[in-house]
Amino acid sequence: MTSPTFRQILEDYELLEGDERYRLLIDLGRALEPMPDALKTDATLVRGCSAAVWVYPTRREDGALHFLADSNAAITKGIIALVLLAVQDRMPAEVATADIEGALAPFDLKRQLSSNRTQGLPNMIALIRETATRLAAGEQGS
Repeated sequence: MTSPTFRQILEDYELLEGDERYRLLIDLGRALEPMPDALKTDATLVRGCSAAVWVYPTRREDGALHFLADSNAAITKGIIALVLLAVQDRMPAEVATADIEGALAPFDLKRQLSSNRTQGLPNMIALIRETATRLAAGEQGS
């Protein structure tokens, strides 16, 4: 079974309300590929989140970015899973310029979730964007 696309998740999300939306996010988080505990370090910790969130970039053979992520809170893990769906397995230059906020806008997470659940969202996006920008710049320099 293939993973659902970002568009499929959005279509499902729009059909749901309240607690069902929470469940969808929690299920997304549960579906994240496991992140080894050894990668959950201070260096991979996203700052400014109410829950602990770790994001670790890897590269596929074709050079595309593939992120591993985890959180100690189910909803937050679902949020980072949603963010990753918007950028996963794309080339660094594409991730660096992706409108992640625009992609997430239809989910209206700020209205759906408490502010402490979403306060770290800009930091998650910034970390992913900074990583992609750094890697894309490295490619142009080689």
